[in-house]
Amino acid sequence: PILASAHESSCICLWSIQGNLMKKLLPFSEHPSGPLTALCTDIFTKILLTGSKEGYIIRWNITSFLEDSRNRKNKIREELCWRAHATEVVDLFIVEEKNVVVTASIDGSVRLWHARTGYYFGYFGQARKFELSDTSRLILPSDVKDYSTIIKEESQHMEKKKVIYPLTLDRDK
Repeated sequence: PILASAHESSCICLWSIQGNLMKKLLPFSEHPSGPLTALCTDIFTKILLTGSKEGYIIRWNITSFLEDSRNRKNKIREELCWRAHATEVVDLFIVEEKNVVVTASIDGSVRLWHARTGYYFGYFGQARKFELSDTSRLILPSDVKDYSTIIKEESQHMEKKKVIYPLTLDRDK
């Protein structure tokens, strides 16, 4: 078993039950996620979802890392990022049987999304029924303009390197 914590710096920390830090994650999607405000996993702890103050949802695959956390080759992969709300996400959870993510925001809206693709199904209180089997229609809520972004497997978070450029005069050049 592990514990996960989400932080204002957009960082996710995975902890052992003994309180030892096992892994620190930073999102590397093209959209800035902002401070993290919500966190959940599926019932098999294969997927980790985070919600942010900016309204983004990020899906992480943590399967290989949890199988053997000491093996450095077993990485946690950021798989998907999408804008779920125009304002802060306050809660989210996965409905395994339907492959659906439910998100809630401070604006009072509760929305349904396809768990693997980030496709929008609708919101609670809408007049039409939810059509959970059709993920081919690309629709978005009226306040969101960004489609989901699939993160390439080879993408990695870039660490800032300190580079020193000494200024020297070369009279020969």
